[in-house]
Amino acid sequence: MDISKQIAALKAQPGFAEKVGMVLVHNGVVRATSRASGARVAGIEAVVDQSKIRAICAEYTAKPGIFKVLAESRSGSYKPGDDLLFIVVAGDFRENVLAVMAEALNRIKKEAIAKKEILE
Repeated sequence: MDISKQIAALKAQPGFAEKVGMVLVHNGVVRATSRASGARVAGIEAVVDQSKIRAICAEYTAKPGIFKVLAESRSGSYKPGDDLLFIVVAGDFRENVLAVMAEALNRIKKEAIAKKEILE
């Protein structure tokens, strides 16, 4: 996902200027240390359920005050520092946008992305 292009495309949509006061971006990257053990991570294998990501984005786009939720992640092998997950939430006020970002992020990570760490 090219974040700049996605935001430009959002801004070009009808209703954006009237309905959006905040665009929030999450760029999840692979950490070099395991959250669970603190051990060094050589990489991860990710399996992504694209249909689940689409469903979660649609559900949260329908929330009050939200203009659009976009997310992108791909199955494959990743090394520390690689981009793993992008989420963009556009909406009216920060209270709505922040809440939706937190909820959508947690659900996507829990329900749509399976990761296996490869330790050094």
